[in-house]
Amino acid sequence: MEEILYSETYQITGNDYERGGEAATQVKMVLKELGIDPAAIRRLSIANFEAEMNVIMYALHGELRLQVLPDVVRVVVEDRGQGIPDIGLAMQEGYSTATPEMRQRGFGAGLGLPNIRKNTDEFEIRSTPGVGTTLRYGVRVAGGEAGGA
Repeated sequence: MEEILYSETYQITGNDYERGGEAATQVKMVLKELGIDPAAIRRLSIANFEAEMNVIMYALHGELRLQVLPDVVRVVVEDRGQGIPDIGLAMQEGYSTATPEMRQRGFGAGLGLPNIRKNTDEFEIRSTPGVGTTLRYGVRVAGGEAGGA
């Protein structure tokens, strides 16, 4: 079992656009304090923002769980909401189920899930329509760089 250097859970409220990005920003600050490589922080920040906004747009609520290990930073984003009926379709760049209201807010380009996959070294998605979605992803950090805490 790998040693967990840091762990935190952040709550995300569905339809709370005003606070969108707060969890991703808090994670970014923590990772900087822990001395994580800036390139890894950048990749995780993109993935975390995309995941957080998906919860805000499509779920009732969710949480982002952060784990910092010696060689990887892992994130689990789990939500309770409408779920994804066709994950293969949802993973295609440009595919979007955004409502007109979401598009007015600047979202809905269909790049969220593909951006998460593109910016992570580990990626897994599971979803049950009418129940919710769980994303697991991680970014490897150079040997020992996560140990700066």
